Amino acid sequence: MARRKFNDHPFAYHQEIELEITTLTNLGVGLGRIDNWVVMVPFTLPGERIRARVFRNHKNYSEADVIEVLTPSPHRVPAPCPLFGRCGGCQYQHLAYAEQLAWKRRQVAELLQHLAGIEFAVEPVVGSPREYGYRSKITPHFELPPSDGAEFPIGYLRQGTRFDLLDVPQCPIATDAINAQLTVTRGEVRAKAAAGGYAKGATFLLRDANGVITTDYEAIITEVVGIEPPLRLRFLARDFFQNNPFILPQFVTYVRDQAAASGARFLIDAYCGSGLFGLGSARRFEQVAGVELSESSVRFARQNAADNGIANARFEAADAAAIFSGVGFPAAETAVIIDPPRRGCDESFLRQLFAYGPRTVVYVSCDPATQMRDLVHFRTAGFALQRVQPFDLFPQTRHLECVITLTKSPLAPAATVA
Repeated sequence: MARRKFNDHPFAYHQEIELEITTLTNLGVGLGRIDNWVVMVPFTLPGERIRARVFRNHKNYSEADVIEVLTPSPHRVPAPCPLFGRCGGCQYQHLAYAEQLAWKRRQVAELLQHLAGIEFAVEPVVGSPREYGYRSKITPHFELPPSDGAEFPIGYLRQGTRFDLLDVPQCPIATDAINAQLTVTRGEVRAKAAAGGYAKGATFLLRDANGVITTDYEAIITEVVGIEPPLRLRFLARDFFQNNPFILPQFVTYVRDQAAASGARFLIDAYCGSGLFGLGSARRFEQVAGVELSESSVRFARQNAADNGIANARFEAADAAAIFSGVGFPAAETAVIIDPPRRGCDESFLRQLFAYGPRTVVYVSCDPATQMRDLVHFRTAGFALQRVQPFDLFPQTRHLECVITLTKSPLAPAATVA
């Protein structure tokens, strides 16, 4: 296939330019301007004067690779990972951790302004107790190994690419136990490849549950969340679960306290999974109902309730078209916790939630951009924003969790999603 012709406006291919970086985007990329033309340069920091090489021009901005930092930021620190800048996993290893938190707070505030159209005070980001060695799950990948026995990469996508894998022998944001097993598993993969054991590439799992490493996607693992009293949760290794157990007690406690602060007697945990928030909050409410589309997750949630001696929580596999119909709690005395996928809430869910009209909603999101998009609909439906609290579950990366608390005005009219 013929290669697409390079767009040489306003810069020629690989033209070298000098500019000052003025801000970070919510993708963790440095942004500067030349004659008001935006240039994006990964792995640079605000206040830095840099020299960069342009590799792509878009309709209204260009992308470039940093060649040299001429004037470094006072917040620049040495990155401990030798692959930083080449691996696509981390964006901020070169930025002091306190500044990572400050920028993430600023980015949430900017998303509130630009996507939801409101100015609102964002609380300081709650930092992770561990800046490195925190991640309890990784999924390295490899393509079909070459038939001639040549070395092949086992790892993650190279920065700025969609298909090019980078070999990653160790990952400093993963736990020590995962990195020890990673060495073993990589050796096993290479040995099997040398024997012609693969017909295609694969992704393998390394999951750390309290120091025990699981590689079987179908294994049942146990995670202990250090709230008071401790919560023991069992679920499948392949299922979604927060991957920073070291900040999880603060995270769950905050969500629970925000839901309970409304004075609601009842709690609905939507998108409940294996019961993390519902069971973690059950002792603050008269009754809890967990709602989930996955029947296997519901089975684990029910068993987790029994294993933790929690008798006031029930869990149901709900029809997507009638999520709240069988709950039976009076809306005015009910709080709802929602923790949707990265894409946010779909319109059907929001219509049902607004029709139900609970007293308060605690919205947990791993993507504040989709959360702020949904916030527009909440405000139209008569919910008022009370608090915005980010948590840094993912140090050294651009990602974070954000918890917003909303309350329903008793005089607000019913609303629909456009």
